[in-house]
Amino acid sequence: MATTRGPGEDVQEAGRLAAGGVSSDHGRRLGGKITSSDPPREILKRSDHLLLCCITLLSLVEICLMHPLDVVKTRWFGFYKGILPPIMAETPKRAVKFFTFEQYKKLLGHASLSPGLTFAVAGLGSGLTEAVVVNPFEVVKVSLQANRNAFTEQPSTFVQAWRIITADGLGFRGLNKGLTATLGRHGVFNMVYFGFYFNVKNIIPVNEEPTLEFLRKFGIGLVSGTIASMINIPFDVAKSRIQGPQPEPGKIKYRTCFKTMATVYKEEGFLALYKGLVPKIMRLGPGGAVMLLVYEYAYAWLQENW
Repeated sequence: MATTRGPGEDVQEAGRLAAGGVSSDHGRRLGGKITSSDPPREILKRSDHLLLCCITLLSLVEICLMHPLDVVKTRWFGFYKGILPPIMAETPKRAVKFFTFEQYKKLLGHASLSPGLTFAVAGLGSGLTEAVVVNPFEVVKVSLQANRNAFTEQPSTFVQAWRIITADGLGFRGLNKGLTATLGRHGVFNMVYFGFYFNVKNIIPVNEEPTLEFLRKFGIGLVSGTIASMINIPFDVAKSRIQGPQPEPGKIKYRTCFKTMATVYKEEGFLALYKGLVPKIMRLGPGGAVMLLVYEYAYAWLQENW
């Protein structure tokens, strides 16, 4: 029975061919269409196409499965009401997360890093890149959620973004407010999330039984998402304080990431830095496992059949 390569392994294959070597599987066709005689650039290009397909699929599946947990906090019916906006907003976010992780992993393949460290550093890089991309959207989202006139006047996303730019500009007081906290939130999460998952998965033996193998990967993914959520939540709290409404109108109390953490700790105690941890774990624990499983299984299927 033919074996399939996981995400990122096609890159190693391209490196071997670029160096003048032969394919590790002696000419087995990649996905049935690319052979060892194809240029390395074609292998890399095809690998990227497979990644984008997987990312779109994993985003759709993860949101459809986990969206009810967001809704259940406020109502017990219509679990899938309002699911289209999250799909439209989160799919590009997932694309940045997983696609840049693979790209950083390729780049780090040329460095003298251990495989374990490579996963963590690539995760950190993907998180920092993701933060830069999504932070303006987070600022707009938080400002819309905090709109006190929401029931009488609810501007569109573009209108609200323009209002922020007009009033405060594009800098750290405007559309990029709270960027350092967002960098910490996504950077730390992805570093732990990807680093823990791929390192532990390589340590725990593969199970020949498909069901047990699925549960092995799901369990590792669940723990990865849970631990990452527990470690990065202080950055999440700081981000919410900086981007949200200030306690006193007209006076900015929360400005920078670590200063905000220190203020919260001093005034409200250590546990205040972990507010919202339980619902976050409920969302990102199983959600993180679903994303990684869909990513791996969809990639393997596309690699073999497309």
